[in-house]
Amino acid sequence: MLLVNEKDLVVPGQVLAENEYFPGRGTFKEDNRICSSFVGLVSVRNKKINVIPLQSKYIPKRGDVVIGEITDIRFSMWGLDINSPYTGLLPASEVFGKDKRELESVFDIGDVLLLRVVDVDEVKKVKLGLKGRGLGKFRDGILVYITPTKVPRLIGKRGSMINMVKEKTHCDIVVGQNGVVWIKGEPDMERIAEKVVLMIDREAHTSGLTDRVRELLDRLTGVEPEIQVEESEGTEKPETPESEDFEEASDYSEDVEVSPESEDIEEVSDESEDLEVESEDVEEGTDTPAAEEDDGEAGDAEVKDENNSER
Repeated sequence: MLLVNEKDLVVPGQVLAENEYFPGRGTFKEDNRICSSFVGLVSVRNKKINVIPLQSKYIPKRGDVVIGEITDIRFSMWGLDINSPYTGLLPASEVFGKDKRELESVFDIGDVLLLRVVDVDEVKKVKLGLKGRGLGKFRDGILVYITPTKVPRLIGKRGSMINMVKEKTHCDIVVGQNGVVWIKGEPDMERIAEKVVLMIDREAHTSGLTDRVRELLDRLTGVEPEIQVEESEGTEKPETPESEDFEEASDYSEDVEVSPESEDIEEVSDESEDLEVESEDVEEGTDTPAAEEDDGEAGDAEVKDENNSER
């Protein structure tokens, strides 16, 4: 018997269901009862009960597309902060194959990159890669951090929410599945977009959010309010960054195109063709690698953007 409703707010230890239901993420089973492990929202799918935590850290999964900031340069790899308890590692071989170069001449501490999670081993060692169109280094812009499980709400159904923010602020916005959001535009519009993104993060579990976001955007940007129908949350596949402020990884290594239907990541071969770095001449791609899909669990997110940049 189900004792709660979809999207109900629950607390740790609260009994959610009995007997014929099965425990999912964020729950545990005690006798014949399923209880919540977190403060979060209930999600029920095919007799399986999950609780999406209102606050959580990003746990990397193979295939995720994330935004990371370089915090460390080692002998043969870069270390990146990916908004997770685990540090991301970008091997030099993922960037320029067998060739030996000074790592600082390509990426330096503080650079912000759009990457794919290539592998996560049993001790949570996170290997990152830049192979595939649409991945590379940003220029300028600001970073905003949100709860990773709120990313689907920020994106909205068929990208409705994030597209509304981009259209009204005229900013380029990229959303990483790790809850890191990159924003680039006029300084005042960047701050407006940041304020709206943080509002969505705080109020993602409430109803009527789309209308409140639209009203806030109209008020802050000085635009006449528009009458529109609210669309519910959803997810959408990442779009290829096309901004001139985004420097693709193909400047540094052979560009391996990954089909949007592919569930696996094509790793860089040791025989990768070496391409000369030209920071001012950026080749832009048109396809973004598709992230490996989860089993329908709420909280998985996807990257959204049409325009990216090098910081």
